[in-house]
Amino acid sequence: MLLAHLADLHLGYRAYHRLAPGGINARERDVALAFRTALDRIIELRPDLVLVAGDVFHTVRPSNAAIADAFRQFARLRASLPEAPVVVIAGNHDSPRAVETGSILRLLAEIPGVVVVDDEARAVYLEALDASVLCLPHNALVRGERILLEPDAGAGTNILMLHGTVAGGAADEKLRYVSEYGGARVESSEIRPEQWDYVALGHYHIATELAPNMWYAGGIERTSTNIWEEATSAKGFLTYDTEAKKATFHPLPTREVIDLPSFSARRVRTGGEEDGRAGRYLEPAEIDARIRELVESVPGGIEDKIVRLVITDVPRELFRELDHARIREYKAAALHFHLDPRRPEVKRVVGVGAPGRRLTLEEEVRSFLTRHWEPRSAEIEVERLVALAERYLAEAAGGEPEDALVAAGSDG
Repeated sequence: MLLAHLADLHLGYRAYHRLAPGGINARERDVALAFRTALDRIIELRPDLVLVAGDVFHTVRPSNAAIADAFRQFARLRASLPEAPVVVIAGNHDSPRAVETGSILRLLAEIPGVVVVDDEARAVYLEALDASVLCLPHNALVRGERILLEPDAGAGTNILMLHGTVAGGAADEKLRYVSEYGGARVESSEIRPEQWDYVALGHYHIATELAPNMWYAGGIERTSTNIWEEATSAKGFLTYDTEAKKATFHPLPTREVIDLPSFSARRVRTGGEEDGRAGRYLEPAEIDARIRELVESVPGGIEDKIVRLVITDVPRELFRELDHARIREYKAAALHFHLDPRRPEVKRVVGVGAPGRRLTLEEEVRSFLTRHWEPRSAEIEVERLVALAERYLAEAAGGEPEDALVAAGSDG
């Protein structure tokens, strides 16, 4: 059996306030095009079964345009592959916290051949394929109820599909950063991939093999809260041949994201020590020249790309003296150009004379919210609150707020 495994579509995602022809947000259009391209390729491959492992939409309440386009694309998939069932589970982004709210994913279940599991864990038996798919959507995992992860002894093929963060074992080494907050934690020891023909995972946005038959498909575009961590990782989907026991990653064309090499505005000697003789910091013209050198090093230029450049140790007064006219030119050329100036660390003496460092305002906010403050509601996601605070601080300091949290205003 050939399986197609998609995850983390995030349809309706928006960022950067740039519009594409027709008035749609440029990044929303990028995601929609990536989804269409993925389905085109899947139709060519003609799998026996299509699995979608959560976060179909970026928010619990996506726009009407995103809903309509998703419905059309899933209907097109089924019309092109009438013998291939489509099984969809809900992720944290498309799972409402209140049960009575209802999931927008249920609309997709109105398409013949599309099965949606959006709340409780459920095994879906596909008689024509003699296959069972045990579905664990986000809500089933976050409730903390004990779910028995056992294959169906009466099925010829057994598949486990879940949306969450696998922890323990090889997962702790391979999942190198938190791509999305709010996901449920699942211990790898409970999954036991050797008892399944395939384990389809969603939530982590980089395609990652945790076992030969257990994969995160990754996202189809860069939509996480920290896209810079994914700048060099290809986006796409997977197919898995249950007879050959072979997984194949299929990359998709996406808008280029470039995280330029960062540099410090401090003047240092060749050996790395601060050079006080020539002034503590680089001159504005020297910083401007370095920025220009890095920007011009991008193959093909920065036009229509998403670009970030971090400069550390930049006092506010020095940042004000940079060539902001040229920086505005970079912003106009790129889809999004984010010059991210980081203030110098302030050292101080603490305790009984031990060397120490004063926390930056950003660090103080993070420390207070994560260590000392107790949320009054279980619905408050502390990390998203921290990201919002960092966004506002960046805006106050003259940075680009949307980079602190691209989706700070999104629900889910």
